[in-house]
Amino acid sequence: MRCTRVLALLLMLAGTTIAASAQGASGPRYLALGDSVSFGFITQAGFEYVNANNFIGFPTYAGQGAKLNLVNAACPGETTGSFLSSTAPDDGCREFRAASAALHFSYTSTQLDFALAFLKSNPQTRLITVGLGANDVLLLRAACSDNPLCIETGLPAVLAAVTANMETILADLRASGFTGTIIVVNYYSVDYSDPTETGLTIALNDALTAAVAQAGGVVADVFSAFQTATIPAGGKTCNAGLLNASPANQLTCDVHPSQSGQMLIGKIVAQKFAAVKGGQ
Repeated sequence: MRCTRVLALLLMLAGTTIAASAQGASGPRYLALGDSVSFGFITQAGFEYVNANNFIGFPTYAGQGAKLNLVNAACPGETTGSFLSSTAPDDGCREFRAASAALHFSYTSTQLDFALAFLKSNPQTRLITVGLGANDVLLLRAACSDNPLCIETGLPAVLAAVTANMETILADLRASGFTGTIIVVNYYSVDYSDPTETGLTIALNDALTAAVAQAGGVVADVFSAFQTATIPAGGKTCNAGLLNASPANQLTCDVHPSQSGQMLIGKIVAQKFAAVKGGQ
């Protein structure tokens, strides 16, 4: 029991030290939490992975728009469960970190523990964005080998877990004493012309919105912004230039936003932050 308490204290101190070292420039802060979209992930980027500065996610643009100093703690492959627990299934976050690929800010704890330590050390933080949930659904799709009936059967439980986990995440962030703005960033459809793909995204976004309603945050509606931007391209998110080109075929895309897509997300987040501040 004593060893357990000592270990817990050491881990807490380590997290606090990491968070303090991430302070960087003085002034109001913006803490970005989430998965590969928040990180700015590029598929098959090779040696670029050794330097996280090669990856520019929407938080960079949102921070510039909101005039806040960014700390981006996002990890590619993070799920709502692995954000909370180091033993919960993820979609590659732990593998990414174990491979010595660089995060924007390194930490050995869960992303939640890092966030709580950071907020304790940085009471001047004004904005938190949370972008999580897509990898929970991607794990289901992988387990089902994209079989529609399997996905339909398993989806309600996955979405219920997303809502419950997000409620816990947002409640824990508030319990730290943080009184600023929390924005949950919802997801775009990778193809608005595909009703099945888009319907799955809508269901995930509804699960996220349910958690926000319970925990006192707001939603940045990326889904609608991307949908509008894809109209000239017939709803094809890839053809609208909002997704990264696939390494295997430059005329197709993977699921991650291009820099145009990241800029659009950043704009929506900055606008939402300004609207919330204006209403306070």
